[in-house]
Amino acid sequence: MLKMIALEGVGPSPKLGPIKFAKRMNFITGDNGLGKSFLLDIAWWVLTRNWARGLVAVPSPRAKTPTIRYAYSKQTSGDFSDECSFIKSSQTWPNRPGRPPIPGLVLYAGVDGSFSVWDPARNYWTDKEAGFNRPTSFDFSPSQVWEGLRGADGTLHSKGLIQDWVLWQQSRDPVFSDLTAVLKALSPGANEHLEPGNPVRIGMDVTDYPSLKMPYNVDVPLIHASAGMRRICALAYLLVWTWREHTVACKRTGKKVAREIIFLLDEIECHLHPEWQRRIIPALLDVMKALTSQKVSVQLLVATHSPLVLASTETLFDEDQDKIFTLQLSGENVEIDDTIWAKQGDVVNWLVSEAFGLKQARSVDAERAIEAAEKWMRGERKDLPEGLKTMKGIHAALLDALPGGDEFWPRWIVKTGQIGAKKP
Repeated sequence: MLKMIALEGVGPSPKLGPIKFAKRMNFITGDNGLGKSFLLDIAWWVLTRNWARGLVAVPSPRAKTPTIRYAYSKQTSGDFSDECSFIKSSQTWPNRPGRPPIPGLVLYAGVDGSFSVWDPARNYWTDKEAGFNRPTSFDFSPSQVWEGLRGADGTLHSKGLIQDWVLWQQSRDPVFSDLTAVLKALSPGANEHLEPGNPVRIGMDVTDYPSLKMPYNVDVPLIHASAGMRRICALAYLLVWTWREHTVACKRTGKKVAREIIFLLDEIECHLHPEWQRRIIPALLDVMKALTSQKVSVQLLVATHSPLVLASTETLFDEDQDKIFTLQLSGENVEIDDTIWAKQGDVVNWLVSEAFGLKQARSVDAERAIEAAEKWMRGERKDLPEGLKTMKGIHAALLDALPGGDEFWPRWIVKTGQIGAKKP
């Protein structure tokens, strides 16, 4: 499991961390551009010794010795810690020579639909003298998830979702039962299941495409399903493919099955309806335990903008094994806070919590009007915004922004005596 990352001279701030991760769920929140995805990229490099999507972290040109420090538990006993300094002459982050330690099976679901897998049974070691050259990782572009992945040497690593799904279904491969169960677990609700339909053809194309049974009794080709459904189906396929190929490779090579899985998720809520957003993390934990076994530990690192994702974990969250981190801008530097966990109860409270930091869970205009009204009622009337410097102007703005039954009205009306007042 990933234990710690500390950065100096690389990333959004001169220094960031040390960030000490929890052993199960880790959520990273913060505004756009503060480094949530960057931290996941660093975590992937730390654990796998290669860069996701080939995006090498570029240090600050002003940094004297850009450094990444890190620590994680490994498959053998004890923890592993190290630091790596950027070599400016070669523009590289060098790997420690020799056989690297094994952190477990590492998966990375990108926000763009890409997916990367580092498998200790298939990516761990290369013996060039024996002519045995394993890929450094399996890096699927969004299209390769569906169409298949080949290595640089032409080796076929995955047939892709379209072919594998239909092949598993038509051959009655037991792995198709796993896929069906995963799809059901990741479905948006008890009354709305993602259920495979019969393979279908589109036009004169002889390709058999997977389909989903829709509530309106029609099998819809998966490539014509909604973006959210496609994202969940791709995730389900890659989870099943990863674990199936890992166990097959372990049997063929005589290696032990991974005891730890580290799953990096970048904005898993992307394209998902709110109903799905509030189920996805608990469902993923259940799915990964069911696919593997209770003996396999799962660690999640989740970058998210969704208050529903955090709200969904309130009954699961355990301060001994889960954490929330918030990236914030402080002057010209980015800082990361280990946010104190507290149940918020609903999405509105999550939006105004430290994790998301909104003053009001409303439109910008409503927030501006209410903040001005609050100042007016406190007698702080010197620095009010333009157009909101008078009680009359504030009242007009409130009428524009708030519904008639809004809970703010009684306070404002009682304080100002605006009963029956109309928009000027």
